Amino acid sequence: MKNYTKEDIIRICKEQDVKFIRLQFVDIFGILKNVAVPVEQLEAVLNNEIMFDGSSIEGFVRIQESDMYLRPDLNTFTIFPWRPSPNKVARLICDVYLPDGTPFPGCPRGVLKKMLKKAEEMGYKFFVGPEIEFFLFLTDENGNPTLQTHDQGGYFDLAPVDLGEDARRDMVLTLEEMGFEIEASHHEVAPGQHEIDFKYDDALYTADNVVTFKLVVKTIAQRHGLHATFMPKPIYGINGSGMHTNMSLARVSDGKNAFLDPNDKLQLSKEAYYFIGGLMKHAREFALVTNPLVNSYKRLVPGYEAPVYIAWSPRNRSPLIRVPAKRGQATRVELRCPDPSANPYLAFAAVLAAGLDGIKNKIEPPEPVEENIFIMSEEERAKRGIGSLPGSLEEAIKEFENSALMRETLGDHIFEKYLEAKKLEWDDYRTKVHQWEIDSYLTKY
Repeated sequence: MKNYTKEDIIRICKEQDVKFIRLQFVDIFGILKNVAVPVEQLEAVLNNEIMFDGSSIEGFVRIQESDMYLRPDLNTFTIFPWRPSPNKVARLICDVYLPDGTPFPGCPRGVLKKMLKKAEEMGYKFFVGPEIEFFLFLTDENGNPTLQTHDQGGYFDLAPVDLGEDARRDMVLTLEEMGFEIEASHHEVAPGQHEIDFKYDDALYTADNVVTFKLVVKTIAQRHGLHATFMPKPIYGINGSGMHTNMSLARVSDGKNAFLDPNDKLQLSKEAYYFIGGLMKHAREFALVTNPLVNSYKRLVPGYEAPVYIAWSPRNRSPLIRVPAKRGQATRVELRCPDPSANPYLAFAAVLAAGLDGIKNKIEPPEPVEENIFIMSEEERAKRGIGSLPGSLEEAIKEFENSALMRETLGDHIFEKYLEAKKLEWDDYRTKVHQWEIDSYLTKY
């Protein structure tokens, strides 16, 4: 992460002939919003003087309380490599504040910052490394996305079957130009499906990176005549897209990985076990945040590598939580349920809250599960005490609504607005007549 001063940004903008600054923030669903200002307004931007109308943003405020201020995080300054030179465009990610100078309770970035402060008070820093999958689809003659995949490639395939390779290469190059450290990039299991992994970092910086990553992937795809989507399950019958989330805690006192204990048989510390216990205890409650769409629950079904069952293992990939083999500073816990439609600020805050609750209350996880849970019978799973994630958005809503931890983590404002929006989404889906019903019933009855 860079450490920019106001003077640095003013100087770079002059040197690089930047003409516009985009001030970015997200709504409660993680959808990126922009306020573009000419570079002549840069002083005002850096002095936190730029206002916008919050009533026009989903889940923010009513019209009579709409004035909001954008406070840029200087370390998020970057220039978009795909914009023309001269007349370049730069961006800053912002926190949202009220006119009285207090943080706006509906700002998702603020929610994560608050949760990270709690972790720090407990003596920990939270690090996250997401593995983000997405699909590339062809567009029609009007530029609208189709469901036709760009290739027939499979896991780790190369050209000529992986026709998305050029687009993916350009995405990687653009991300690297913007300061990302790319660890891997490959074709995923399903046709048209790709994954690009970037280096783990402090959770706030990583959430900012997730938002930037999505923007870059969509922009570069468009330049290749393709449509990139982070929808969890766009096509029936093939794997959906996940955002496996690798997490670790470092001790504030010495910077060492708090999940490592060389003397334990799995080399995991008590904190690591309790963190896993907390994730398992609250998994059904935070599912609405990590898997926020009707469509998310089409991915979370047995048979497509998606985690459905609430269990953990040091090796097995069928449970919800896996502990990858690397140890030392790389010791981490991988939560496999989140999908890339999640708001990363809220998702990271929710899973951190669950893990810290495990540490605070010393929640011991059950024994790890080494067998393939997907081939166990319902009776076997019940005998082993293996529960499952919600099976639908409706079920996830009910679990979330009754969660004191989620209300406390997100704050009343976001909790209420988010819940209200998700109930409307479920109601809209529930009352629509879908193609499956027409195909199954129209001629039969």
